[in-house]
Amino acid sequence: MADNKSKRGGADRALIALGERYEVAYWSKKFKVTPAKLKYAVKKVGHSAKKVEVYIKLQKHRAGDKMRIALSEPYEVRYWSKKFKITPAKLKAAVAAAGHSSKKVEAYLAGQKAAKKKAVKKRRAAKKASKRRKAA
Repeated sequence: MADNKSKRGGADRALIALGERYEVAYWSKKFKVTPAKLKYAVKKVGHSAKKVEVYIKLQKHRAGDKMRIALSEPYEVRYWSKKFKITPAKLKAAVAAAGHSSKKVEAYLAGQKAAKKKAVKKRRAAKKASKRRKAA
């Protein structure tokens, strides 16, 4: 479905023309995605309907596995590092310690944060006590 309406052959049906509103509507409905997601997919992989379909299926597959942290995918490492507000190296260490489940990693990081706060509090209390002894 290219934008030349006089050509309606097989090659014409294998392409997605973003300039035509009816084509965007057709392909969005066919792939069950929003027009914005279709446009993004076309910009990522090109105008081939087959390539766009494969890309969209892959994205849907990845979206179905949202609670698992896949360290092999750079975009996942960036996403989870930003979500947990830690560096990618710390994320990889947390995944190694707690597993690939985002809930387990979150619990692990919360436990580490609580332990760190407790240690800081203990150090401050010890420092205060030593100052009191020196003053007395």
